Amino acid sequence: HSLAAEGGRCGLLEEFRSSKSRKLELRDIMEHCDEFCRDQHGSRFIQTKLDAASAQDKQMVFDALLPNALSLMTDLFGNYVVQKFMERGTPEHRAMLAQAMQGKVLELSLDMYGCRVVQKAIEVVEHEQQEQLVGELQGSVMKCVRDQNGNHVIQKCIERASAEAAQFIVDDFVGQVVQLATHPYGCRVIQRILEHCQHVQVAPILEEIVSSTRDLVHDQYGNYVVQHVLEHGQPRDRQQAILSRVGGQIVAMSQHKFASNVVEKLLQFSTPETRQAMLNEMTGEYMGQPAVLVMMRDAYGNYVIQKALDVCQNADRERLIAAIREHLPAVRKFTYGKHIIAHIDKLEAQKYGAGRGGPPAMGVGGPGGYGLGPRN
Repeated sequence: HSLAAEGGRCGLLEEFRSSKSRKLELRDIMEHCDEFCRDQHGSRFIQTKLDAASAQDKQMVFDALLPNALSLMTDLFGNYVVQKFMERGTPEHRAMLAQAMQGKVLELSLDMYGCRVVQKAIEVVEHEQQEQLVGELQGSVMKCVRDQNGNHVIQKCIERASAEAAQFIVDDFVGQVVQLATHPYGCRVIQRILEHCQHVQVAPILEEIVSSTRDLVHDQYGNYVVQHVLEHGQPRDRQQAILSRVGGQIVAMSQHKFASNVVEKLLQFSTPETRQAMLNEMTGEYMGQPAVLVMMRDAYGNYVIQKALDVCQNADRERLIAAIREHLPAVRKFTYGKHIIAHIDKLEAQKYGAGRGGPPAMGVGGPGGYGLGPRN
């Protein structure tokens, strides 16, 4: 087939794109396999056909694309065909594609399309080849972590490689945790380390996070890392270590866009003792005013109060509700106070059941007013 003038496409591809009348099979396109792989419709055609292809047809396509496999990995549409072979091909296909990547893993990891192929390879290749691929990133961890494509590859290494194979990644983080926790991509990688690495590997990372908690909770990315420790960490790191650093700061943090998320998470995952320490702050005084009023008046603090109402049990919850009832006339005037009253009414209704003679609903419209429905 001659090359078509338009866009330099071969005639067969042009014909395939413009008319579906001719029913093509994989063997019909072998001479133009590379071009089909790099075309939106051609790539989709090959991927669809590979799903149901015979072993013979798969081998035929594989032999045709292997010489150009490396450049297909960084192609907008070609990368999907390579990934399809990693998923649907034979162990030999996977091994040969991984071989084609050798010496190029860093380059591919920093590429928008290549990084997807590297991630797929790390998922599917045999252990020995996986270690080779991952090992190529030694000495370039920080370059990858700070890269919009490379960070995904590092995350995949942590998720899939053995603890030994990923140790060099953790080693590179030590001493730089705070800097990376406040980075849009670095904070994601740290979260993967906390989730997947062994406790002995995580310990030095945790130490740095905990000792810088006060700074991290106020950072737009760092707050997620602290939340992650609270949710996934050992109880010792979780409560004592972090609470000991934010104790006395609960009311101030509750009024901060990012730190308030950490307070909510701390309430959610803490022990009853930790919660009581937090409630002491929330029901005490703050800068000469009742802390509970300061929080209910605040755009972020009111959510912390609602979370506390949800997670506190029995006497703790009653104590918080009593502190709110004490200031009911003032609370009714706050924009956010109305949400909290509605929240309490809902909790009380659930506790006592409708019409069972529990305490009267607080309501929000003054005497005889109706309680607001729950917030969506």
